[in-house]
Amino acid sequence: MHSLDPILKPRSIAVVGASRRPGSIGRELVHNLIEFDFGGKLFPVNPKADFIHSIKAFPSVSAIPDPVDLAVIVVPREQVLDTVDDCGKKGVKGLVVITSGFAETGEEGRKLEAQLRVRAARYGMRMVGPNCMGVINTHPDVHLDATFAPTLPLAGRIGFVSQSGALGVAILNIARQLDIGFSYFISMGNKSDISGNDLLLYWENDPDTDLILMYLESFGNPRRFMQIARRISRRKPIVVVKSGRTQAGARAVSSHTGALAARQGLDIATDALLEQSGVIRVSTVQEMFDLAMVFSKNPVPRGNRLGILTNAGGPAIMATDTAIGLGMTMGKLSEATAAELRRILPPEAIVSNPVDMTPKSDQVRYAECARLMLEDDGIDVLMVIFVPPLLISGHEVVSGVEQVRARTSKPVVGVIMAPEDFYVELNEKRPGHLAIYQFPESAAQALAALDRYRRWRERPAGEVRQFPTQKASAVKIITEAREKGHVHLTPAEAFHLLDCYGIPVAAWHTAPDLEKLKLQQRDFQYPAVLKAVAPDIVHKTEVGGVAVDLRTPEELMEAARKMAGNLSRAPASGAANHPPGFLVQEYVRGGREVIIGMTHDANYGPLVMFGLGGVYVETFKDVVFRVPPLTDVDAREMIRQIRGYRLLEGVRGEAPVDFEALAEMLQRFSQLVEDLPLLAEIEINPFLVFPRAEDFRAVDVRVRLAEATKESQTTTPV
Repeated sequence: MHSLDPILKPRSIAVVGASRRPGSIGRELVHNLIEFDFGGKLFPVNPKADFIHSIKAFPSVSAIPDPVDLAVIVVPREQVLDTVDDCGKKGVKGLVVITSGFAETGEEGRKLEAQLRVRAARYGMRMVGPNCMGVINTHPDVHLDATFAPTLPLAGRIGFVSQSGALGVAILNIARQLDIGFSYFISMGNKSDISGNDLLLYWENDPDTDLILMYLESFGNPRRFMQIARRISRRKPIVVVKSGRTQAGARAVSSHTGALAARQGLDIATDALLEQSGVIRVSTVQEMFDLAMVFSKNPVPRGNRLGILTNAGGPAIMATDTAIGLGMTMGKLSEATAAELRRILPPEAIVSNPVDMTPKSDQVRYAECARLMLEDDGIDVLMVIFVPPLLISGHEVVSGVEQVRARTSKPVVGVIMAPEDFYVELNEKRPGHLAIYQFPESAAQALAALDRYRRWRERPAGEVRQFPTQKASAVKIITEAREKGHVHLTPAEAFHLLDCYGIPVAAWHTAPDLEKLKLQQRDFQYPAVLKAVAPDIVHKTEVGGVAVDLRTPEELMEAARKMAGNLSRAPASGAANHPPGFLVQEYVRGGREVIIGMTHDANYGPLVMFGLGGVYVETFKDVVFRVPPLTDVDAREMIRQIRGYRLLEGVRGEAPVDFEALAEMLQRFSQLVEDLPLLAEIEINPFLVFPRAEDFRAVDVRVRLAEATKESQTTTPV
């Protein structure tokens, strides 16, 4: 038995707080369990009633003579802990706590919820809630509707989990209107015990669940979610509505990486996590239902070639534009198919894709043309558009297309641009019909999502490579810097850190002041680059702290004296009281500039960033983010997804950069980030890439350390 079975497949239920009062949650719960024909024993619990809904009531759970698998608790908040104790002593294994007033209400509620969690764990009970709407299982052997929703669910093969109870009620209503059924429906509430990760694992091998829908407001353990979802999504599609796309007032950050993440609302972390997991994210509940229809009623396509069959040109054009904009292609019909279409259709019809049959087309023509297009090897998915003219029934058209759909393994969706009452009647007359949309753009977006899922399933899983490193040396660099109270690593320390992980850097030397620089000036390789070094300098170019292409020792010293003077007059540099040191580097010419960085998100941990570097960072903000660890496939996709990818491929006769070597650099950087949790931000900008891997060079790197805490001060950072 699975630990969630007592909740999702109970053989007996006690409703604690069952009521005879019309409109109360306690009454509606009992009513729904009876009306949905629960397949087990039902025990209302109310110390002030002998019978509820003509069923014998008990004063407490412990007074019930039979074993109880699940207790649904709807008593006032002050009575919940005592009720849990009573359930625990009885041997109840599952709880659904409907009662609200816990962590969602403030500090007092959080403390009470913590006690509730501990109390349930003490008795070995699993718990949904508190502050939830309940659970549903439509399996014919169970028939469980332990919710207070006014609408009974339709049976289907979709597992749905919602963090919002109120939204759950609305979703059940809308799902019934759209002919969408569920295998399970769970309102998690505050997720005090059972979380979305638990339910994903429960549905992973569930034979009655083919599609998973989730409404989430937060991730309890994002990295665990990615682990689980990445595995499950290769077999079962996962569609998520994740709320909370913006964050007011991003904190001040010193690196481009952190600033770019902040400007994108930090929701970029969620996008990265879900994309790496193969999860399809949508912005609205409407989009979620659109995708639920296409996924639950169609197989995964073999390709992205779209065929459109219509009786009106305008909607077909809108569908075509939307589909192509989302990465689909229009399938090309064979000459044989076109000839058959010409034979069936009137002379004014268009028989190239999209096929416009003209408004005269009836059920027979729709069915025959749909059959021909689906049999054509140039079509992978078919969209059938019907704008109701006079005297032609939309129901008959759907009936004809349904007969064809039953004989094909290709996805088919419909667009019926009809009044609302058409859909109500359709659901009554033809339950289980094909996915039908009111507008062509919605249908095209749904098919594009289906194709995106196909590409995810075909995508190699990739592997997380572990490179030989000098991790102990890297840890020592960070530990010693923290012991000195430093927030940022010096350039020398930062370059050594990259060396430890096999990330090549431009040859460099340091000098603590002008005098030492003068003594070393003839030992450097020219041409050279000179940079000022001081703790308060973040962006060197903004304070005159960089000089390039210095060809002689004399030019070097002249630039250094000028630089020291500039910095002494720049208050932000702090050089007035602390003269800067100097960094001399080889002058690396050519190459294309990229940026590789990491910043921390409060909920997700480190985020790795890649994009065009140098001046392009601030100008175009052409970057992508991923959650480490990166697989080799993740790294290659990061490179391909930036808008400036074409520049890396080479323009006007330039050779492309070594993409495999660049992907390896991203994986090495990812390993560095994973190994060294005391890094708050790190940014290599620019990192110069070339057609040959041996020419790659990190030119500038900035590293900020995490603030010291009591825990970090007593823990060795390994």
